[in-house]
Amino acid sequence: MKTIGLASDHAGFELKEFVKSWLKDKGYNTIDFGTHSTDSCDYPDYGHLVAFGVESGQCDLAVAICGSGEGIGMTVNKHQSIRGAICWKPEIAHLARQHNNANVLILPGRFMTREEAVPVLEEFFSTEFDGGRHLRRIKKIPLIPVEIK
Repeated sequence: MKTIGLASDHAGFELKEFVKSWLKDKGYNTIDFGTHSTDSCDYPDYGHLVAFGVESGQCDLAVAICGSGEGIGMTVNKHQSIRGAICWKPEIAHLARQHNNANVLILPGRFMTREEAVPVLEEFFSTEFDGGRHLRRIKKIPLIPVEIK
């Protein structure tokens, strides 16, 4: 079973806790990189940790959450082998995996309910990468060569 990394700031904490429970109920292993409360904190501290977790192979995929999704998304996408996608609809999550081989699902914690998150999570974790012409495209994203899985 895949191991999923989790990260959030204070604004995404409650949704992260829900996602962690949802993933465990689906049989996934999880690694929670923090934060571990609603106390104010800085999203880059946790975004970098979860990105390193994916890059190192400690996690197969990850979910990162901050208030809008933008800040933690910018953070994880600084990493050369990370393809983080901000998704708020299942169709976006589907295409992010199918065409972009996204390895970090980014959710906007202040703008998404638990009920809205579930179909996005289901789509992200059930969609496979198509490869083909899409692989050629994603290999052009990093500034330095990295192995694209």
